[in-house]
Amino acid sequence: MIFLPLNENTRIIRVLIVDDDKSIREAIADILEAEGYAIELAEDGKEALEKIEKFKPDVVLTDFLMPKIDGITLCKLIKNNPETIDIGVILITGVNDLETRVNGLLAGADDFLSKPFMVPELQARIKSLSKVKLYHDFLRTYQKRLEEEVEKKTADLLKANLQLQLALDEIKELSLEIIYRLAKSAEYRDEHTGYHIQRISHYSVAIGAHLGLSNDALDVLKYASPLHDIGKLGIPDSILLKPGPLTPEEWRVMKLHTKIGAEILAGSKIKYLKAAEKIALYHHEKWDGTGYPEGLKGERIPLFARITAIADVFDALTTDRPYRKAMSVEEAFEIIARGRGTHFDPLIVDAFFEIKEELLTIRELFKDENEIPHLFKMIRASESSDAQN
Repeated sequence: MIFLPLNENTRIIRVLIVDDDKSIREAIADILEAEGYAIELAEDGKEALEKIEKFKPDVVLTDFLMPKIDGITLCKLIKNNPETIDIGVILITGVNDLETRVNGLLAGADDFLSKPFMVPELQARIKSLSKVKLYHDFLRTYQKRLEEEVEKKTADLLKANLQLQLALDEIKELSLEIIYRLAKSAEYRDEHTGYHIQRISHYSVAIGAHLGLSNDALDVLKYASPLHDIGKLGIPDSILLKPGPLTPEEWRVMKLHTKIGAEILAGSKIKYLKAAEKIALYHHEKWDGTGYPEGLKGERIPLFARITAIADVFDALTTDRPYRKAMSVEEAFEIIARGRGTHFDPLIVDAFFEIKEELLTIRELFKDENEIPHLFKMIRASESSDAQN
């Protein structure tokens, strides 16, 4: 008998929201209840522990700073208890609060949300952790049932196949988790980027598909291209967010983000990160050899970097940046057309214009003005009020 994992829709996912700010608790609860989650609230870690025993949540979303028992301590208590260790814990931190994130990891936190956060990100992280919890529940049930089937000759084979599939899934999930965290860490440096990494990913895949790349290659491009600017983590804010033209020295520092990105990603055995290393290093190279950092020319520039380059330029031209307002898509298309054979690979430019309508659809789906929901603004206003007090 083969027992398959529980489908995530077979029961309602339970989420415990822990925050000493009542307005934030209730705002998050309203959002998640609308998505069909079962919600319980607690104003501090002490109350949360009492609720966990009765409510038995799949995911705990907890603030870091709270009276009585803080978020880090609550996480430790959950993860050190065999009965609750499989509960997913999401720790809410400040955007640049590296110390809290490190302490959260040591305490066993499964994921983080940085204030201010966006509703789609909140929903995605809870959905991801709830799947993990359901699967852990399934594994426990499966183990019991497997013991009942141990006399059957197929039991060992089924177990081996399951373990292999779990290992493969875990490797891929780990790879994509690393990529997601790296890409988001760079994105949080600049509010003006909005849905930049999502657009770059979808633009690149659309172009690659039109060029006839294999599904495996498109999968790699999808998850590697968002890391093209990871090196900007090493660029000072005074340069990265400067609302005007850069000086020659500032521009020299800015161009280092390609090498910094490649160094961050270097040495990985994960195929997505190996591809991302080349994209980060070479996405500012130009077809005629006038780009940087190495002045590569023509097909010496890796294909994924050539594809990401045109996607990156199109997105940069059509979105607001600290130093200028967005151009119209018509102006952006004219600039890219003029760059055919100089800045960009001619074949990729041709493919770009052949899927023009598809690119515009992607741009519309991931418009920045649709990205910042009510909760995002409310949390920011709350933080501003706290700072003034």
